[in-house]
Amino acid sequence: MYKIHQMVDQQCSTSNTKFLPERYQQEIVTYCPKSYSHDHEKNAMKLTRITPYIVRNPPPMWGGATWYFVRLETDTGIEGWGETAVLSAYSGLEESYASLVQQAFEAYLKGHNPIDREALFHKMYEGMTAQHPDYSTMGIISAFDIALWDICGKHYGAPVYDLLGGKYRDRIRSYTYIYDTGRDGKEPQFMDTFRAWTAEPERLAELASQYVSDGFTGLKFDPLPQSRHRQLPNPPWEVSLAEYDIAERTVASVREAIGTQADILIGTHGQITPSAAKRFAKRIEPYDPLWLEEPCPPENYSEMGEIARSTTIPIATGERLVGIHEFQNLFAAKACAFAQPDLGSCGGITACKKIAALAEANYVLMAPHVWGGPIITAAAIQVDTNIPNFLIQETINKADGFFNEIITTPFVWEEGDLSPPDAPGIGVELDPAKLEQYKF
Repeated sequence: MYKIHQMVDQQCSTSNTKFLPERYQQEIVTYCPKSYSHDHEKNAMKLTRITPYIVRNPPPMWGGATWYFVRLETDTGIEGWGETAVLSAYSGLEESYASLVQQAFEAYLKGHNPIDREALFHKMYEGMTAQHPDYSTMGIISAFDIALWDICGKHYGAPVYDLLGGKYRDRIRSYTYIYDTGRDGKEPQFMDTFRAWTAEPERLAELASQYVSDGFTGLKFDPLPQSRHRQLPNPPWEVSLAEYDIAERTVASVREAIGTQADILIGTHGQITPSAAKRFAKRIEPYDPLWLEEPCPPENYSEMGEIARSTTIPIATGERLVGIHEFQNLFAAKACAFAQPDLGSCGGITACKKIAALAEANYVLMAPHVWGGPIITAAAIQVDTNIPNFLIQETINKADGFFNEIITTPFVWEEGDLSPPDAPGIGVELDPAKLEQYKF
């Protein structure tokens, strides 16, 4: 039997050994540094209050029409910010979702120590999902989890990436959708972007050149028609020959305009059938896209795997998947080269770090998704800075525009890259007064 040498501190107690067999009790003395308080509950912070902010994103509404933020407060005065992606993706649930968020805080977080974020994550996960997670519920957990990490970083006076294991990189490569920035001196309109993607190859090529001139090294667009059934997501549909033709012409125009100055990233929003995805991929392979994103609805991992094996274009997916188990199923099916969890829906920082580890073991690179506001973006940057298998981060343009109206310190974006902040927590603070101006 190993003999554990005694490292005696008079403040420590051996009472924790009383449940061990007697022969072991005599050999074990607990080591406890004087600086550590083992009365965790007595000295803990406690979560006391939640303040929700439902914000209308003004036109052109890039990043979603509605952003939902939460501010969690503690009895020590430390506050943490979180955000869910659910209302950014789907609107019409504002009032019911607000009630659910409040009730979830009261049931699972109020009175607890935010430092215990792993335990709280599992408390929420098991209590709210019955270990069968859904998008809406995981969106709430994600917002709370981000806020807990923000509080912890501020408590310890460190960026979240330091709490995750420290910096792996100093710059975060970013990409953006090609948004139409306005025509004939007029303010940009949301539908202008869709027209450029699917019906105006020359306009899309012009916009792509502008983005490259700004410094972007990755540009995404959806060259197939959007919202055929006037809803997203659509039931998967087959693509006509005319639609294949214009989609290919659109991809060709962008490649011709930007050459090899930037990667092109092709999306479909999971709208088409696996057979259509295979035919579409064959059409655009000569233009060497970095990836084909969500080529079919994401819930059928085996079909996604079949698409991946049918084309030389790497597959990217994951924005609508949640939790580690859905991503594990995706990786087991060898269905993607790039994983795209959204930190506002996948389970927050806690889940994303675990997804990244699973991805690393499967030689899959991480490209976190963002369709939302600055808190999701800030949380993603913290994970990106830490993980070894990071590829590229989605942003809404340069994480500027309306972002900068509601945050106190702008993101640092330069030559296609974001700089990780060195402020404690997630590195971003929202301005409550500004949020009130745009409240739902």
